[in-house]
Amino acid sequence: MANKNVAALQADPKALADFSAEILKRYSSSLKAITKSRWPLFAARLKVQLPALLQLYLPLYGERFDSYYHVEQLLKLLAKAVAQRPDYLLAEDAQPQDWHKTEVALGSACYVDLFADDFSGLVKRIPYLQQTGINYLHLMPLFKAPEPNSDGGYAVSDYRKTMPALGTMSELSTLMATLHQHGIRPVLDFVFNHTSDEHRWAQKAKAGDTEFQDYYFFFNEQQREQYAPWLREIFPEIRRGCFTFEPTAQRWIWTTFNSFQWDLNYANPAVFNAMAEEMLFLANQGAAVLRLDALAFVWKEAGSTCENLPKAHTLIRAFNAVARIAAPALQFKSEAIVHPDEVVKYIAPEECQLSYNPLLMALLWNSLATRKTRLLTESLQRRFAIDPHCSWVNYIRCHDDIGWTFDDTVAWQLGINPEHHRQFLNQFYTGQFDGSFASGVPFQQNPLTGDCRVAGMLASLTGVEQALQNGNETQQRQQLEQAVERIFVLNSVILSIGGLPLLYMGDELGLLNDYSYQQDPAKQDDSRWVNRVKVTEQQLALANNANSVSGRIYQQLQQLIRVRSGLAVLGQGSTEILTSGNPHLFTYRRQLAEQNLLCVVNFSEFSQPYNLTGAKQWRDELSGQFYQGQTLMLSPYQVLWLAVVS
Repeated sequence: MANKNVAALQADPKALADFSAEILKRYSSSLKAITKSRWPLFAARLKVQLPALLQLYLPLYGERFDSYYHVEQLLKLLAKAVAQRPDYLLAEDAQPQDWHKTEVALGSACYVDLFADDFSGLVKRIPYLQQTGINYLHLMPLFKAPEPNSDGGYAVSDYRKTMPALGTMSELSTLMATLHQHGIRPVLDFVFNHTSDEHRWAQKAKAGDTEFQDYYFFFNEQQREQYAPWLREIFPEIRRGCFTFEPTAQRWIWTTFNSFQWDLNYANPAVFNAMAEEMLFLANQGAAVLRLDALAFVWKEAGSTCENLPKAHTLIRAFNAVARIAAPALQFKSEAIVHPDEVVKYIAPEECQLSYNPLLMALLWNSLATRKTRLLTESLQRRFAIDPHCSWVNYIRCHDDIGWTFDDTVAWQLGINPEHHRQFLNQFYTGQFDGSFASGVPFQQNPLTGDCRVAGMLASLTGVEQALQNGNETQQRQQLEQAVERIFVLNSVILSIGGLPLLYMGDELGLLNDYSYQQDPAKQDDSRWVNRVKVTEQQLALANNANSVSGRIYQQLQQLIRVRSGLAVLGQGSTEILTSGNPHLFTYRRQLAEQNLLCVVNFSEFSQPYNLTGAKQWRDELSGQFYQGQTLMLSPYQVLWLAVVS
């Protein structure tokens, strides 16, 4: 587009539409040959969506002399993806994609090998997923990665080959089609900020191929210094800096996360096209959602932190526009574990329709530890509202660690020293604070400052593990009861506050920390393996045993899921975070048309009063009990879902 006025095209919708028509006319013959019988479908989508794609493409690549060539290549790979898209996915493309806004939407995340050994084993566990109510399943990284340095699978060596122990790509594709047939939407990771240094592109770059060296950042010392002073070290305890010296090329390579993970250069349109092709390949294998890994880091500019830059958003929106043309059913999920004000910027129908909610996760744990809800309430009142067509993915635990990502400004306004408070939370959840109920382990602990993050399974962090180790039977019973109640409290919030609730596999059964990683040389330096727990058939069977701790936790969760599924207000309803008037209570209102539901959660092990106003009579949907318009006394860790009766 070098001979076009890029700024003028962006500013004039008619000029952009005319230019899109010109592009379509120029390449229609070759695109028709690729799509064949699907040409009318593809042409109709291009007519509508190509202007939106070019609106995003032009600021990134429009000034390059070879931009027409790259547009042509992009359109051809889009045509190829449409031609290869399975019929069942084409049918889903024609459906509204609001499934994540319903009262029955329920997600889970698992490592295939830990949950079911391999792809065929996962097929056999579909009945358990259906029994639990799961209809969204995130299969943690399963693509070919270097060993032992794989970063848990996030160093991808080939986006089209799976880990051999799990099965083949063909078997994965079959598994994903089977999940769709059973009403379960598969979710895959799209690791698009970097590749493994064993990826074929990286191997060609190492061999001196300049075309593929331009896929990454090969810098001399002077070039590196234009960026390095402003960059944040992500894992300083593992290695210092964000660059690795590559001896074969005698150059520095940009490696934000680790020396074996090479950052991709998205200033090169060939990289955008190549990764768009990989993205659409995964979509055509059956991915309903792609989790965009490390999306805050994908665009680089000298003299900046290279995080959350405006063109990172442009880039993601361009990928979204690509999906709207070739795989309209595909949804994006943002993985932005950054400042809360930056997290919400990635959430939009044209960018990421789904987003993890790390603020809610961190502050739920904070409220359990402090028994206070003011930081939770104040923070969510400012930041919970998002576009009504998008959804938070609300989680308590995940495969990763817990980082305390609340806003320091809000903390200071509440009289909380954020640095001291994070130290307290780390000590509390690693069991170092007197009176703590938690059995977590530190992750990435700095020996000089004591700073760390926290790893652990839900049950261990809420007190189940500690209770079971208590030799006093009476105390064990009391501690265990409180631990199970804490789990109920956390599950009740993610299931009712608005968004897609996500369970980390094994937490629904109250499985405990697995410390065996400490004896494995390949894992002992990564304490996150403490919460990457193998799930056995015997453990799954405990779900139906109400006399076991696992059974109690599972059955309480099932009660919440059953009640939620009958309340439409907990799906499409709006959310208003309320001020309870009691620092130990967290309250919020869900509303849909004339339906209202008031949720009241006691984060304390002591009874707490709450003043009901605005109605004469209320019914708790969880227990069926009726309450008059008066002061209630909530029991320790009690949860109420109150509907107006009169």
